[in-house]
This record gives sequence, C-alpha cells and structure tokens, in this order.
Amino acid sequence: MVSAPSAFGRRRLAVAVLAVLSLALPISLAGCSAAGSERSGVVVTTNILGDVTRAIVGEQAEVTVLMKPGADPHSFGISAQEAARVENAALLVHNGLGLEEGVARNVEAARRQGVAALAVGESVDPLPYTEGKTARQPDPHFWTDPVRTLKAVDLIAAQVVRRVPGVDAAKVRANAAAYGRQVRELDAWMRQRFAAIPADLRSLVTNHHVFGYLARRYGFTVIGAVIPSGTTLASPSGSDLRSLADAVRRAGVPAVFADSSQPDRLVQVMARETGLNIKVVPLYSESLTGADGGAPTYLRMMRANAEAIASGLTGR
Repeated sequence: MVSAPSAFGRRRLAVAVLAVLSLALPISLAGCSAAGSERSGVVVTTNILGDVTRAIVGEQAEVTVLMKPGADPHSFGISAQEAARVENAALLVHNGLGLEEGVARNVEAARRQGVAALAVGESVDPLPYTEGKTARQPDPHFWTDPVRTLKAVDLIAAQVVRRVPGVDAAKVRANAAAYGRQVRELDAWMRQRFAAIPADLRSLVTNHHVFGYLARRYGFTVIGAVIPSGTTLASPSGSDLRSLADAVRRAGVPAVFADSSQPDRLVQVMARETGLNIKVVPLYSESLTGADGGAPTYLRMMRANAEAIASGLTGR
C-alpha cells in the first residue's frame, strides 16, 4: 500500500508544479499575442464596395464581403464568425456616413481592436441631403455618381497597398487603373444616355433618398421620396404620401422609381394618390444582385439604372 506524502513532500510537489507552469505560461501568452497580431485579408461591408474592392485587389489577397446579394445595407447583420473575421482583417472597407446601421457596432469594435478601417463615403466629398427628414445630414449614397466612385477606387487601392501584407503594389495599382478606365467609360455613357431626356422630364421620385449624387452629376431634380429619409428603416406618414403625390402632379413626371429589392407597395399607393397614369419602374439602388440577376456588378448596376431612368422618363 502506498503511503500518503508528508506535508514536506506536498510542498515540494506544489513548488515543482508552479515552476513548470511559470515556464509554460509566457510561451502560451506569447502565442496568443502573435495570433492576435497576424491580421490578413480585406473585409468589406457592402456588396457594391465589395465588387469594386475585388476588382482592385484581384488575386493579391482574400476579399470577404459581408452583405449578401439583394440585402438592405441599412439593416443587414453579421454572424459571430463574420464579426471575428472583421476583427482579424488587415483592412476593413466600409461605406460610412451612417449607411450600414446594422453593423455599425461591429465596425466600431474592429476599430477599437486596432483594425485599419477606411470609411469611403467620408473621403469622396460627400453631399448633404437637400430635403426630407434627413435634410442637411450627409448622404451616404455616393456610388450613384461614377466620378466619386473613381475617387473611391484610388482611396481603396492606396489603403490596400499600405495595409495588406504580401500584396504586389504594382499589380494593385494596375488593377485600379484598369477599373478606373471602365468607370470613366461608364460616366461618359451615362452622360450620353441622359442627354436624350428633355429638361422638363428630368425629375426623379424614388422610394427613399438614394439618387441625390446622380441627380447633381447629371442635371436631374429630385422631386421627393416616398419614404422622406435616407434609410429604408424610416416610415412615411399619410401626409407625407399626400404631399409627395401633390408634388408629382405638379411636376408631371411620367414615372417613379422603386428599389427592386424592396416591396413597392408604398410607391404604388403614392402613384394612385396622384390620380395619374404613372409607371413604377424598379431600380437597383443599394444592393447588387446574384450572378444571375440584372445587377451582379457595380458597372452593370449603374448601366441598368441609367437605362431604366432614361426609358422610364422618355418612353424610349
């Protein structure tokens, strides 16, 4: 039978265990610290900026896009696994200006963890909303103006080169230059397509305030929005709808525009309020579609929208 260790023996055993632990603990902590500091890849919040970023990065680094096709940028959320990916990114690209309301806390948490974050909308000369319940607040929907998207391309490329380990700077810059040429071609084509719209028809009514940048760039007047806000999370009152219907009647617009990913019930109600025969035309305003949809990329989305606006207002 084995006898129990003496008090002295127990003390010696305890000292030995503590000595082993004291040697192992720094190694363990050092390993955790190293893992926490090894950030990699690019994480992008919205799928529109995700498409632009992927064109710039190419095969130089992994690009993770959080927002799914057809989702609402104001309300989409992310999983715990995606939140961890955000906090371990070498670079976080987000729209900013209050657009991604559902993931704002995740973006802020990543910043606090030391993640390099680029708020693109804040750096492309943002415009304020000009009317509605968000008047004078910054408008986050800059991508409807290709000229501002060109600025975004340069900003993203510069941050990828600076922040993402292992990328070939020359290739990233070449990708950005090639994509920038396509954006400039888009701008020229949109100018030409919109030039056919008579001045008295260059008025926009949308489901919420999305196209202020497009209107400023290409000479449209925004009559109003069914939801008098820059976010889909707001709701219009009955008087809001009646006021907008009155404005539409006075402007004599032949079409109003609704986001293709959102129910158009309120737009249809407003159209009926006018007592006029007004078309409701869908646009891809805040989200790309899947690969089999009408707007799988930023460039195709903008061309589809320009075509829909021009044909909706002119009938051709």
